[in-house]
Amino acid sequence: MLDPEIEGYYLRTRESARLQADEGELERARTQSILARLLPPAPALVYDIGGAAGVYAFWLAERGYLVHLIDPVSEHLDEARAIEAESEVRLASIMQGDARRIDAPDRSADAVLMLGPLYHLPDRDGRRQALSETHRILKPGGIVCAAAISRFASLIDGVRTGAFHDAGFREIVAADLATGEHRNASRDPAWFTTAYFHRPEELAKEVAEFFDDVRLIAIEGPVWMAAKFQAAWAGRVERARLLEFLEQIESEPSILGASAHIIAAGRRTE
Repeated sequence: MLDPEIEGYYLRTRESARLQADEGELERARTQSILARLLPPAPALVYDIGGAAGVYAFWLAERGYLVHLIDPVSEHLDEARAIEAESEVRLASIMQGDARRIDAPDRSADAVLMLGPLYHLPDRDGRRQALSETHRILKPGGIVCAAAISRFASLIDGVRTGAFHDAGFREIVAADLATGEHRNASRDPAWFTTAYFHRPEELAKEVAEFFDDVRLIAIEGPVWMAAKFQAAWAGRVERARLLEFLEQIESEPSILGASAHIIAAGRRTE
């Protein structure tokens, strides 16, 4: 059951729109680049758990993957069905569901994406349950790509956007840094919603409890916070070079925590 406060946040915002501009577009482009390198070749069977309206699910389906989209927010699923109806791209299924109880057979998936569930499960037991379910449905040799938000993201973003001037926001940052639990009592959508923010080493440890060969990858790296980011991102040549450099440094341990989002990739070996 999704926390009503989290569901309310996603009813007030459009996740697919966020991934179409500025830092969100960087997140999308980098995630696509990472998935293109990590996932088994099409027509592999992929479960996109917590995949919202299917930004990555439809992108993969266009490339020949068999993709099941699962999300707890019914409005996201309605949006996905509308996209499917207006296009020639078809998903294997569009279902409402919870990452902690995945409606899928044992050992049936070649890959599982969890690009949202881990940071919307503040309780560690909930995250363990979601990872255990992912392990259950993966075939031996299958790949999991699980995303987390950095423990330091709200501090960096607050200074970048000016929200840090607000005393209420600074209280949220203090709690984030102390506990990792992000609570937004103001319900201001610019300050996000209930979440858990990981330290990189903590994310690796949680995923390694269930999977082998765990690798951490910074999605945006440190550039999303730069004052001149948008100018660099707007230029065709600069954008291409920026993506090349980010791939080059994506697993550099000294800057993992500076990325807004981090992917932990692992493999089921038995």
